Amino acid sequence: MTTPTSDRPLALVTGASSGIGYELAAQFVEHDFDLIIAAEDEGIEVAAEKLRRDGGPRIWSVRVDLAREQGVTELVAAVTATGRPLDALGLNAGRGAGGAFVGDTDLADELEIVDLNVRSTVHLAKRLLPGMVERGTGRVFFTSSIAATMPGPFQAVYNASKSFVQSFAEALRNELKDTGVTVTSLMPGSTDTEFFDRADMEDAAPLRSRDLALSVATNGTKYR
Repeated sequence: MTTPTSDRPLALVTGASSGIGYELAAQFVEHDFDLIIAAEDEGIEVAAEKLRRDGGPRIWSVRVDLAREQGVTELVAAVTATGRPLDALGLNAGRGAGGAFVGDTDLADELEIVDLNVRSTVHLAKRLLPGMVERGTGRVFFTSSIAATMPGPFQAVYNASKSFVQSFAEALRNELKDTGVTVTSLMPGSTDTEFFDRADMEDAAPLRSRDLALSVATNGTKYR
C-alpha cells in the first residue's frame, strides 16, 4: 500500500462501512485527510467508493475481522505499508447482542463482543499510539456509548464492554495530556445504524436517527 508523498494528514477509521464509522470517515475526507477505512464486511469497498472524489484525498479500504488478532495485525501492517505517520485514529468498530445472558445469547457471540469492542481497541491503541506520542501530535477518537454509564440488562456484555472503552479512553486522555496527542470519547445514544440489525435488536431503539450518526461524527471531529 505504498503511496506517493502527500501533504495531507492520514487518518484511520475502523468499523467504517456504515453508521457512525462511515460518517466519521466522511468528516475526515471533508477536512482533507487521506484515509484508511476498515471493516469486516464487503460494504467497506462500497463505502470507499462513496468517499472518493476526483482530486480529493486518497482512500484505502481494508477488509479485516478485528475480532481476530490476525485482523488487527493485518490492519496495522496496512497502516505501516503507507510509509506515512498516522495523524488521526478513529477506534469505532464494535458490535452487540441482545437477550438475557442466561438462556438467550450464545457464549461465542458474547466473547466476540469482548474481542472486538475491548481486545481490538486495546491492541490497536497499543500498536498505533506510540508513534503519535513520539512525534508529539495526533488525535484519537473512541466510539464509546451512553451505555457505558449504566448496567445493561439484556445486553450485559455490550454495556460492560463500553464501560471498559470509556474508562480506557479517559485514562489515556489523562496519561497523554502533555504529549500533544488528544483523546476524544464519543458517547452516542441509540443511533439508526446497522448495529441493531446485526445485534438482532431491530425494535430496541425507538429514538434512533441517522441524523444522530452524522451529528456524533461532526461534533467529535471538532475536538482538537
